[in-house]
Amino acid sequence: MTGSRRLAATLIAVSVAAPPPAVAAPRYGWPLQPRPRVVTAYDPPAKRWLAGHRGVDLAAVEGQLVLAAGDGTVTFAGKVAGKPVVSIRHSSTLWTTYEPVEASVRAGQTVRRGDAVGTVRVGHEGCPTAACLHWGARTGPGPRAGYRNPLGLVGGLQVRLYPVDGTS
Repeated sequence: MTGSRRLAATLIAVSVAAPPPAVAAPRYGWPLQPRPRVVTAYDPPAKRWLAGHRGVDLAAVEGQLVLAAGDGTVTFAGKVAGKPVVSIRHSSTLWTTYEPVEASVRAGQTVRRGDAVGTVRVGHEGCPTAACLHWGARTGPGPRAGYRNPLGLVGGLQVRLYPVDGTS
């Protein structure tokens, strides 16, 4: 075998024998298992103070375990306007919220993706099924917080691109 053929045969053998690259686990997961049906879509308001739906409602069963969508720190576990809520800070710019959820965690507790944070309670206003989990996501703290569709965290969004000039 000539030198160039020997090199080519060696390269082929090395590339075939090399293990496949590791695939990173997704950073976020669904807060209910099995994967729930979305019963009310995300519908952000035109202005922050106007009416809208700042999350999604997921079909659930009363008492169903609610899971942390990602690693983070519980920033709130209690009642807001009489509703039981859990909020988790995943990074300096991302929080997720879960309601109505009877918390099994406390503020300051560290959670990992998939850890149980509580159980679904009935009573989510506007829920079209017997029980719903309202799942929200926001970026930034306080009054400057922006809302985002939490389905984007789990690859649940369909993106459609349209031509800018209006032609196809």
